[in-house]
Amino acid sequence: MKKQITTAFESKSTQPGWLRLLREEAWERFQALGYPAPHDEDWRGTNLVPLAATTFQAARPQPLATLDSPLGELGCGNRLVFVNGWFAPELSQHKDLPPGVQVINFGNEQADGAALAAHLGRYARFEQAAFVALNTALFHDGALIEIDRRVELDEPLLVVHLAVPGPEPVAYYPRTLILAGRASRAAVVEVFAGPPGARYFANAVTEIFAAEGALLDHYKIQAEGDQAFHIATVQAVQDRSSILNSHNVSLGASLARNDINSLLDAEGAECNLNGLFLASSSQHVDNHTRLDHASPNCSSRELYKGILSGTASAVFNGRIIVRKDAQKTNAIQSNKNLLLSSAATINTKPQLEIFADDVRCTHGATVGQLDREALFYLQSRGIPQARARSLLIEAFAGELLEKMRWRPLTEALASGLALRLAKEEELK
Repeated sequence: MKKQITTAFESKSTQPGWLRLLREEAWERFQALGYPAPHDEDWRGTNLVPLAATTFQAARPQPLATLDSPLGELGCGNRLVFVNGWFAPELSQHKDLPPGVQVINFGNEQADGAALAAHLGRYARFEQAAFVALNTALFHDGALIEIDRRVELDEPLLVVHLAVPGPEPVAYYPRTLILAGRASRAAVVEVFAGPPGARYFANAVTEIFAAEGALLDHYKIQAEGDQAFHIATVQAVQDRSSILNSHNVSLGASLARNDINSLLDAEGAECNLNGLFLASSSQHVDNHTRLDHASPNCSSRELYKGILSGTASAVFNGRIIVRKDAQKTNAIQSNKNLLLSSAATINTKPQLEIFADDVRCTHGATVGQLDREALFYLQSRGIPQARARSLLIEAFAGELLEKMRWRPLTEALASGLALRLAKEEELK
């Protein structure tokens, strides 16, 4: 790991001083923190020993002739593609971006900009977050999406992070910064994917700032290879009357951890967190969310659903904080889980921390199996058992998919879900 940080610093002597200082501080902080221990409350239920025991090489750029994304191009005319954390201009494209929209790669040589200097590392703090510190120290290239005030985009901007590992396990560090200007309207889709059977580590950080009155839809689609480690942080800060719709879908990786957080930092902000996670075989997925209501008259809605089979395991920890001055807060949180086998497990912990007295907050969690009566009803109508099971599972997931406003993405995910369920039924 020291070799990686030396490469990041010394071979990129042209990087601006503020970025070099940020990297040095982040690396020192990671060395002090180390990997989270099993007794750390925020990591209970997630075993990091396999990750810590693996020696990872720094990922190098790999040329690709075509974009090999599990979801395809989704009809997006504008995309940035990164391979092993390195920008791939031959796979990226820009078409008809309206004035006031900037979609660029910021590498070490291109990082000297006012927006980056003012915002990078400001929202996703690394003082108490080891993996954010590690990413901040070691990321190579990154996606900057900047949308000026009152700009409205008709279709999403796509950011694709692909892993192309070699014979040895590799680690890479995707980084994205999204700045939604005042009263802007936009959607950003981030896709993380890699090949099956390969062992690699994707440590991602996405920072979001939604200015006053902005509306941003953010989609995070994780479809890593079945032997991969994926640890990601999405940190948003919302200004007055802004709206953030977060859609987090976890499909792959041997071990996946998502920290999805938003600070509602000014009056009237609204945040909607939607999550869907699928785990089969021995996969483990851990979703930690935090909605920090720091100002009055803010609202949040959270719905996370999990589908687990085989010996898969999962953790959901949803935390809503209502600070003393955040009167008139309206927050609703729900976690629903479907266990398809007796060996699958879920550890769910919805939390409310309320320090104000004029609020409306609710939370809850459910864990169950397929409804036998509904299954019997479908079979009695001539539907084979395997297909009946798939229909019920697809209906369970459909509530989350319908919340996504970008129909090509919804259709791609629905098709992928149906295909995956069919394959799992064949293996039984």
